[in-house]
Amino acid sequence: MNILILGGGGREHSIAWAVKQNPKCDRLIVAPGNAGIAGIAECAALDIENGDQVAEFAAQNAVDFVIIGPEAPLAAGVADRLRAAGILCFGPSQAAARLEASKSFTKEICAASGAPTAAWARFTDAEAAKEYIRAKGAPIVVKADGLAAGKGVIVAMREEAALAAVEEMFSGAFGAAGAEVVIEEFMEGEEASFFVLCDGENVLPIGTAQDHKRVGEGDTGPNTGGMGAYSPAPVMSAEVEARAMEEIIRPTIAEMARRGTPYQGVLYAGLMIREGRPRLVEYNVRFGDPECQVLMMRLGAQAFDLMQAAAEGRLEGRRVNWAEDHALTVVMAAKGYPGAYQKGSEIRGLDQLPEDSHHMVFHAGTAEREGRLEANGGRVLNVTARGGSLREARDRAYGMVDRIDWPEGFFRRDIGWRAL
Repeated sequence: MNILILGGGGREHSIAWAVKQNPKCDRLIVAPGNAGIAGIAECAALDIENGDQVAEFAAQNAVDFVIIGPEAPLAAGVADRLRAAGILCFGPSQAAARLEASKSFTKEICAASGAPTAAWARFTDAEAAKEYIRAKGAPIVVKADGLAAGKGVIVAMREEAALAAVEEMFSGAFGAAGAEVVIEEFMEGEEASFFVLCDGENVLPIGTAQDHKRVGEGDTGPNTGGMGAYSPAPVMSAEVEARAMEEIIRPTIAEMARRGTPYQGVLYAGLMIREGRPRLVEYNVRFGDPECQVLMMRLGAQAFDLMQAAAEGRLEGRRVNWAEDHALTVVMAAKGYPGAYQKGSEIRGLDQLPEDSHHMVFHAGTAEREGRLEANGGRVLNVTARGGSLREARDRAYGMVDRIDWPEGFFRRDIGWRAL
């Protein structure tokens, strides 16, 4: 099969790595890709949010299957355009992608399906939002309603921080995403990521993970797109997983189908678990980043078969073959991230590292210029390892991190601390 993956980050590098191992894969193209992806696939310069351009490229290159990595092309309706052209595609329709593109839409789905989540209110006016915060007090959570690349969420432990967040969002800090704001009650507990594949009707759980959103060790400092992750998540016991499926996931999928917008693709549920009871924090309509890296490390070649089954409506009766293993990824980011950072610094030492089923460096923001590997983003590398225990996976990952020569980068030393 000829396969096209849309995206150019660490998530897409890990998907490409897993797909490449599958014997069904003949030709692999990633658009736009990055310097790491270029080592295992063809890279193509495409506007991945332009459905016409993607469909035309897929037709010209005899692409059999398109896997959409990021949320923006999904929200832009690229999956709809591909399906209209008769091209098999992994990723939800534009209507179904509203589960991530609009926080308030997700809350409405929860209300209709009875899925447990935080109490909330939506605002289009800053003063009304501030009045609500003063009435409710802190801690409280302020979210930009639209897509904000994983950064439009402020968990405010003090009232002043919540008021400042409202001011920031309505003043355009998150662009159009912050034109509406959702304010939620603060949920206590332990957070985990739960991933399921859906074919419009059937649902298959394919793994759990926990990520570290804060930039600093001990989970301190501002939120980022994620500084590291590990899988499986210990808090996601078989009982918690079963409860999440019955109370949250299945009712959501049934409600989406009832509305005439069946969900097909991967659904990523961010859950808050307290005393064995999961509640929905939010949905994402694509694999998490960096959670995808640890999931792909554990799933390997079967990831492709499962995604293809979801796209073709064949999930019923499918199973995931799990090894009794653990995976952990450490994000190496450019100094200054998630604020202002420099691009163009040279990264050395990657060619000395192992690349196998237990050790991989997935590139998130890299470029090659005149034979030099350079940092080209905020989050730059995902140093990922597998092991028989989480401790073994962690030690392997940090063993690789310590051999990378990149003074302009930084990372957290405590990924996995909650579980360890």
